[in-house]
Amino acid sequence: MLKKRDLHEVHLLFELLTHPEVYPFVRDKADNFEEYLFITKQLIEEEDRGKLISRTILNEKLQPIGTITLYNIQNNTGFLATWIGKPYFGRGYNQKAKETFLFELFTELGIESVFMKIKKSNSRSKRAAEKLPYSEPGKFLYPEIYNQINMEQELYDLYVIQKHRYLNIMYQDIAFEEVNQEA
Repeated sequence: MLKKRDLHEVHLLFELLTHPEVYPFVRDKADNFEEYLFITKQLIEEEDRGKLISRTILNEKLQPIGTITLYNIQNNTGFLATWIGKPYFGRGYNQKAKETFLFELFTELGIESVFMKIKKSNSRSKRAAEKLPYSEPGKFLYPEIYNQINMEQELYDLYVIQKHRYLNIMYQDIAFEEVNQEA
């Protein structure tokens, strides 16, 4: 489950963010609670200005466990960043959050393509991106973006989720489930 970001969850999220297996891969790093509170306030303001879209990821008990954000929105595209706290690794929260967020982006908010810039050394995130049936390697589809994110040196892989591919796959899955329920 996702909800719009607010300041009430900052303390819990900061505790999760600082874990050594999470922190290196978080985009909005903070060294202390006050800094993370300030960053979160900025994110909320940037969303109000249409520069990004950010949600808090909740578990089934409605506790904050991570965040998912679309940054650098331009021409109905943006870059996806997500992180989940260490206690919630391997439980499927990342994939569920992505599916819910992408559905909102593509059906309600007019986004056409979502890019994922993933450090080549981040095997956990690369595996998660490659598990998504609607995700495609972006190096050859968008060579200008690939070159832009690797301008200094080649540190990142690029994946892309395009609206039409995402919706086709999701609607096929829904139709398949409906047929199986009727049988």
